[in-house]
Amino acid sequence: MFFLTAHRATRGPTFNDAPDRRFFRIWPMAALIFSVLVFLAGAVVAIQYKENFSIWQLQQKGTVATEKIRPPTSEVPVQPTEEPNVCEKKNQCRPSGSEPLPRGIVQDKSNFEMVQMESLGADPERNDDARPPKSLLAIPVGIKQKAVVDKLVAKFPAANFVVMLFHYDGVVDGWRDLKWSDDAIHVAVRDQTKWWFAKRFLHPDVVAEYEYIFLWDEDMEVDSFDPLEYLRIARREGLDISQPALDRRSQIHHRLTARARNVDVHRRFYKTSGHGRCYGNSTGPPCTGWVEMMVPVFSRAAWRCAWHMIQNDLIYAWGMDFKLGYCAQGDRRHNVGVVDSQYVLHRGIPTLGGGGGAAAPVSASAPTPAADRSAVRQRSSTELQVFNRRWNEAVEEDGCWTDPYPTTATNG
Repeated sequence: MFFLTAHRATRGPTFNDAPDRRFFRIWPMAALIFSVLVFLAGAVVAIQYKENFSIWQLQQKGTVATEKIRPPTSEVPVQPTEEPNVCEKKNQCRPSGSEPLPRGIVQDKSNFEMVQMESLGADPERNDDARPPKSLLAIPVGIKQKAVVDKLVAKFPAANFVVMLFHYDGVVDGWRDLKWSDDAIHVAVRDQTKWWFAKRFLHPDVVAEYEYIFLWDEDMEVDSFDPLEYLRIARREGLDISQPALDRRSQIHHRLTARARNVDVHRRFYKTSGHGRCYGNSTGPPCTGWVEMMVPVFSRAAWRCAWHMIQNDLIYAWGMDFKLGYCAQGDRRHNVGVVDSQYVLHRGIPTLGGGGGAAAPVSASAPTPAADRSAVRQRSSTELQVFNRRWNEAVEEDGCWTDPYPTTATNG
């Protein structure tokens, strides 16, 4: 530019100099406009960048703020992946205490099956699926009643029943000569009752493999009783709690348990003559949904419920008979019954209190058997009052429990 200007100055003006002058007059204005446009474009870009950067910063701050005010995990459930959710559900069903173990190794139930000496070298995983389902016969026994018990147990086939004896007199060796004795389970604790033994040695998880639990007194004559036929009837009739009917020569405390002729099962008793408490509108025990405690038979599900009802310190279980219907797995009017075609004779021999126990030396200061039996009856009556009080208190305290028999739970 400097060269051209100097050159024109030496030549003097010509015709073609006019466009050059116009060009040089326009150029500074064009350059200025161009510079302004470039500046404006840059400003626009800068503003957009700043706005975008500000928005990004706000978003980041919002994210941080959200993290800071996010409520605890317990309030906002986090959606777990599928695998942990499956494991969580499975772990909820684990037996307590088995959590450290792989699930497949856990055996949460037991039984009374014994390993026979002749099978010690056999395959422990041999297939036993062909075996018939077994039930359990549990009896409190004293050596004085050995002959009666021998006859009773002999009625129950070993292929279908496991036998468990509760020796309340502590004598075990005196039973060894009976051919079935070595296959029975013997538990010896002196001067304890059937329900004391049952609470401690018949836990539902131990007897869960047995289809039915026969929890019988020892003084039963079984000439007219067939255990397999009894089970067939109980299954057919859907009896979760039952008992064989009592021969009318027995000591019968409630008329419901007396044998009715020409029927297999009855479930209720109506007053026919004389004084009584059972009428046509009676829907509760001991008129219906009721069995006595001398020869009850429980399904495994009913026993699981009844076992929880037995109080550790109430060894005679008085009062439980009126509540057993709650364990009937449904309507007690249908699922509790007396099997008439299979009946027994109750001899009514007292055991504790100088009855069927082992003979013991008598001293001048020792109470007489009659006094012992009176004390037993007094204790039983007291236990009845205690059990009823505990039941009523439990009902009041448990706001989630609904009584399925609100008007007939205790009436006859």
